[in-house]
Amino acid sequence: MKKLLLLGDEALAQGAIDAGISGFYGYPGTPSTEIIEYVQQNKVAIEKNIHRTWASNEKTAMESAVGMSYAGKRTMATMKHVGLNVAADPFMNSAMTGANGGLLVAVADDPSMHSSQNEQDSRIFANFALIPCIEPSDQQECYDAAKHGFELSEKFKLPVLVRLVTRLSHSRSGVVQKEMINENKMKTPEDPNQFMLLPAFSRTKYNRLVPLQAELEKASEESPLNKYIDGSDKSLGIIACGLGYNYLMENVSKNNLKNPILKVSQYPLPRKYVEKIMNECDQVLVIEDGMPVVEQQLKGYVNGNTKIKGRLDGSLPRVGELNPNHVAKALNLADIHGQVIPDVVAGRPPALCVGCPHADTFKALKEAIKDETNARVFGDIGCYTLGFMPPYKAINTTLDMGASITMAKGASEAGLFPAIATIGDSTFFHSGMTGLMDCIYDKSNVVIVILDNSTTGMTGGQEYTGHGRIEAVCKGLGVEADHIRVITPLPKQHEENIKVFQEEMAYEGVSVIIPRRECVQTLKKKLKSRR
Repeated sequence: MKKLLLLGDEALAQGAIDAGISGFYGYPGTPSTEIIEYVQQNKVAIEKNIHRTWASNEKTAMESAVGMSYAGKRTMATMKHVGLNVAADPFMNSAMTGANGGLLVAVADDPSMHSSQNEQDSRIFANFALIPCIEPSDQQECYDAAKHGFELSEKFKLPVLVRLVTRLSHSRSGVVQKEMINENKMKTPEDPNQFMLLPAFSRTKYNRLVPLQAELEKASEESPLNKYIDGSDKSLGIIACGLGYNYLMENVSKNNLKNPILKVSQYPLPRKYVEKIMNECDQVLVIEDGMPVVEQQLKGYVNGNTKIKGRLDGSLPRVGELNPNHVAKALNLADIHGQVIPDVVAGRPPALCVGCPHADTFKALKEAIKDETNARVFGDIGCYTLGFMPPYKAINTTLDMGASITMAKGASEAGLFPAIATIGDSTFFHSGMTGLMDCIYDKSNVVIVILDNSTTGMTGGQEYTGHGRIEAVCKGLGVEADHIRVITPLPKQHEENIKVFQEEMAYEGVSVIIPRRECVQTLKKKLKSRR
């Protein structure tokens, strides 16, 4: 078959296309964005009209995917780890409704927080929901995980979480493409009550889900993604999860290690293999990129004096991204760390692009509040979060997507004034509208700045569902038309923009200011395309 050079994200997407998927649903979030971006450019996906547009947020994406599964089709919801927090309600409940057509939830975690506000491990969510989880170790397994995951989902009538990590999502390797499968025919559930979660039905479904765990364990033991490699040196056994297996094998090949190895890329843990390595080895080292999820679970398998090593005992770093050097040191091998990066290229902080419209907005805003001792600007998630950095130092907080508006609301109700929220246009439609509704209901004294650069800029310039509708939505929600102000963030408009900020800060009520100018990066792409 054809061999392709693909990112981990792209391999998963291609695997799903070849496995007969009918729809992808997701919201951009690094490092998961390239899954749907790949499908949007894929000729086969275009010809087959596979659904591939962006959703308003991860919750709506997850719910749409569940709806497609209800109709018997294979589908995937994609997001980054903090996006799963947004989708947690339908995600957790989908374990109770189960799946009809194969349902995959692809979540890309970000160890070391390269572009995220926290570090969390989505395997915990899979364990919490009592559903299977697949954690590929390389790009080929990303590709294979799609077909295997759909089959697993349809066999057990459950959603399956596919967990990627940054280094796997954003690195390339050769992938052998396999024969394409036709899409499922539409078929609604045989049980008309399968997707009904009234408490009486939910109790029955939960009573099915819990005993099913033994069958899911057996499926992990039989999975082609898990394997036990025996070894003669029983002083140390090694359990390597997902990408950690790749890092381990890099060290094994160089040092001819003879330790027993359990490769884990499907969960729940394959019990018989875990018990085997725990019973046979004096010590067990757990290698996993993320939180010590498996290491903590092993406490339920402990055999007498077996010592568990990993992130909890300091054999591997407790936080941050795993790498081959960390694994080498945990195995007491020579330090294979590469050349130290010179200071001239190391540690450069991110910055707004030259010509970014947000820069002119922050300059005007900072000038407008310079005499306001108690003024606080509540930030949000997007490239405009860099307004915190010098030379702007224009925002004071960042919590999660949509929180700028509601934090400003709460602060204003505590007596802080002026309370100003800055939120991007895409983020506003993701999770800011409900906060604005709360402000309108309570007649909060806030100024909401919706930074409209006509794209989802932070993740590379994707389209979003509310483009061109900001004023109409704000007016429809109840913001007074006189206090919906559009400004142009340019140096020549600086004094005028300062005046608008000051006028709306003087108004006691809900104000919306919309600085509107296209992202310089998307504009460059358009001009290049035209040329």
